[in-house]
Amino acid sequence: MGARKRLSAENRKEALKSLYFAKLNNVPTSPRKMRLVADMIRGMEVNKALSVLKFSTKEASNKMEKLLRSAIANWEQKTGEKAENSNLYVSTVYVDSARMLKRLRTAPQGRGYRIRKRSNHVTLFVDTKNNNENQD
Repeated sequence: MGARKRLSAENRKEALKSLYFAKLNNVPTSPRKMRLVADMIRGMEVNKALSVLKFSTKEASNKMEKLLRSAIANWEQKTGEKAENSNLYVSTVYVDSARMLKRLRTAPQGRGYRIRKRSNHVTLFVDTKNNNENQD
């Protein structure tokens, strides 16, 4: 690895140390369905987002709730504080498409229709309101 590449990798790692996030890879749900759930909680306070996800009827909300709990635990681990005492909120949520399983469904006259079983990657960032206001 060259010096420039190593330095940029070290800078990227240092920047990630100040961010609090959780990532979930290869979720077997289509990205479109997961984005609907992500849009529900983006920008919300953490406790409110957890209750919204808990009582949502969407299948993707279960996985998103688990991911949010993981991000909160990561924040608690890095800062040493409890989440109940702070103004924690969901700052950003990314939903990217992941691998796609391609299957064939039999069709009339000897043809085959392609079925694409999609999956996604979800990245969820949490931050405190006070921290965000001090930087501006």
